[in-house]
Amino acid sequence: MQIGPDGFFHLTYCTKIHPTHGWEELSASIQGCVPALKARLSPTRPFGLGLRLSDAESRELLTGNHLPRFQDFLQRHDIYVFTLNGFPYGPFRGPSVKAEVFSPDWREEARVAYTERLIGILAALLPHGVEGSISTLPLSYKPWIVPGDGQELGIITANLARLVRVLIKVREEQGKFIHLDLEPEADGLLENSAEFADFFRRWLLPHGAPLLAGWTGMSVAEAQDQIREHIQVCLDTCHLAVAYEDQATALDLFEANGIKIGKVQVTSGLKFLIPETREERRALIRTLKTLDSSPYLHQVTAQRNDGTLYQYHDLAEALSQLPAVLDRQWRIHFHMPLYAKGYEGLSSTQEETRQVLLLLKERSFCRHLELETYTWEILPPAMQQNVLDSLEQEYRWTLEGLGLVT
Repeated sequence: MQIGPDGFFHLTYCTKIHPTHGWEELSASIQGCVPALKARLSPTRPFGLGLRLSDAESRELLTGNHLPRFQDFLQRHDIYVFTLNGFPYGPFRGPSVKAEVFSPDWREEARVAYTERLIGILAALLPHGVEGSISTLPLSYKPWIVPGDGQELGIITANLARLVRVLIKVREEQGKFIHLDLEPEADGLLENSAEFADFFRRWLLPHGAPLLAGWTGMSVAEAQDQIREHIQVCLDTCHLAVAYEDQATALDLFEANGIKIGKVQVTSGLKFLIPETREERRALIRTLKTLDSSPYLHQVTAQRNDGTLYQYHDLAEALSQLPAVLDRQWRIHFHMPLYAKGYEGLSSTQEETRQVLLLLKERSFCRHLELETYTWEILPPAMQQNVLDSLEQEYRWTLEGLGLVT
């Protein structure tokens, strides 16, 4: 929904939270949830929707009359789609998603084709006059790429330049402005704002722009401007906190490098100080093990006593070392409800998320806001409640953080 001065912000939640398989199930879940949520939050105004489609679901949506029927549903209920989540390619539910969520990565043709399909879908759904965004993975999973491998980075850069060419064509022919937003994440090839800016400065502009210029006939300078418009960053507030980044410093770095922020995913993770005694650490392990059965990666970034950072690829790895670590603090990529201050004595990164909302209010650096807590069904039983009620609470917490009311 549009909120803020002159409706500057578009706020939504991501349908990734729905535990469904296939377009038919997802469509039914959306129809069962979104009109009811709209009635609570925006009964008389258009209500925005953030759509997550797997590769298979995107193909299914484009068969038969699925897309026209969905467009009719949106129109009848005064709902509009302005953003897609194109990070997970395959099923997002199952016994073990883990690192496969990064596959296929931006080296692979399947990722290019999938994203191009999403562009076509969003162009069909996007209202005129509203910009569109598609978030995607941070290029690849870092352990899969040899550091500094120029050949691999060259392939990735060329594939992104190809997508910019598609996005330019959509804008010229259909009047729909859509940007692709890379989402830094722990253990992604781009983990933080510095790595994003470095890739932009060393690869995307100097290597991608000449390719785009050669394909289109525009100058290299014009191609660089088009890349800046159509390749942006998806800023996940949980990921930002897990990387121990200062929020304002990250924004300043993006601005200094001409990088735009296309979408902010409003999320929170976990943080806590490591206790000193063995007994307290054993109790902490018992608490964290209740979260460790998750099918997702829950990367842990430790701040050690000397201030340096150390990263564990997943919570299970971190727990195995917890009895003897010299860490001072842990932050965990485990999405907690925004309104939850913590869990079993552990704090959330809620305050870090609130700081980003304050900066949004102050600087208006991004228009698209997406609630992306997707862990509802794997939260501890004491934290689980009706998803509709939980979503309403997340919306209201976010509106409060922005100094707005419905």
